[in-house]
Amino acid sequence: MLILRPAYVAGRVGKVFAKEVLSGDYPSERWLIRVDSEDIVVSLNSKEFEVVNDDFEIS
Repeated sequence: MLILRPAYVAGRVGKVFAKEVLSGDYPSERWLIRVDSEDIVVSLNSKEFEVVNDDFEIS
């Protein structure tokens, strides 16, 4: 997937790591994304990334 925001990781590619879960096992509307070019995981809402296929074409 292509990360759109926040600025410090925008334009990078990542993979969905997991759905974010809040304390008390309450599901969040955010996704944990592992950034491929960094050793970090970011929490993003669905408007902050776009799913791309293996050819990096936006689908």
